[in-house]
Amino acid sequence: MAIEAATTESTGRDLYRALAFRRIAILSLLVIALCFSISLDMALGPANYPLSDVLSAMLDPAAVAQQLRVIVWDIRMPIALMAVTVGASLSVAGAQMQTILSNPLASPFTLGISAAASFGAALALVGGVALFPAAIQYMVPLNAFLMAMVAALFIHFASTMRGVSVETIVLLGIALVFTFNAALSLLEYLASEQALAAVVFWTMGSLTKATWPKVYFTGAILVAMVPFLMKDAWALTALRLGDDKAASMGVNVRRLRLQTMMIVSLLAAIPVSFVGTIGFVGLVGPHIARMLVGEDQRFFLPGSVICGALLLSATSVVSKMIIPGAILPIGVITALIGVPFFFVLIFSNRRRAW
Repeated sequence: MAIEAATTESTGRDLYRALAFRRIAILSLLVIALCFSISLDMALGPANYPLSDVLSAMLDPAAVAQQLRVIVWDIRMPIALMAVTVGASLSVAGAQMQTILSNPLASPFTLGISAAASFGAALALVGGVALFPAAIQYMVPLNAFLMAMVAALFIHFASTMRGVSVETIVLLGIALVFTFNAALSLLEYLASEQALAAVVFWTMGSLTKATWPKVYFTGAILVAMVPFLMKDAWALTALRLGDDKAASMGVNVRRLRLQTMMIVSLLAAIPVSFVGTIGFVGLVGPHIARMLVGEDQRFFLPGSVICGALLLSATSVVSKMIIPGAILPIGVITALIGVPFFFVLIFSNRRRAW
């Protein structure tokens, strides 16, 4: 019996190591694909450059012409890296929303956080209202951030109320979407032509106004928050088994949910406040990662980071290729990609429990 137990244990370790190696290999391939997508994103634009020239400008800027160096480093690289940081942040936010709410449809877009940010930005663009008067020069992103935080905290506290089910949280999120969209429509009706154009452009989502400070700030928030989530990887994985089982393993479920929702709020609100409404990345990215590496947060969390970054980077490439010489709003492209996936997800969940 002892020999059989030892053999079974050894076989189990070998199977786990093989599974872990497979997941690491998948993540490595995704990183390679992401690097290629970033390079391609910087090669495309109103003036296309060969990929070899772009790589030369990235690796040895002094060896290329000044015009190419300026275009690559000052114009296109901030846009390409903003796509990476925004996509990764929204994907991680969606992944952890789905985890703590046990809801496959949870994301910053479907739960009203993006709609709240749009309303906050519109308050600044249309009415000149600054929710944080001390920094009026940054009132558009600050308004968007504050309203997104309000929506995220509302969802969190509603989820902690006694008797509130997962379905109720989804309905509350939908209600927030309709409420903020209605308020946004009212502001658009009252806006001047110039303000209306600014609001419409902002709500479409665009990376074209990316700058190095915005990239640094968004990237810093992502780099700072992900380790906190990785620290609780085992607890978040246990939470997927249900509140009672997680509590029996020593997890403080209430504190974990509050802490994770605060982190998710930052990861969702800050990118949206800079680039506008970009939907479905927070929904699609985590599900792709889940299909590739499973539920173990030690692999699922990095997978969500990479899948979200790759998804938005590839979308940025597509937005430049549809109409040569023009860059379409990236939020429009993500919606076109995300809506079919959303329908597939809804119908698949009718046939199986998530």
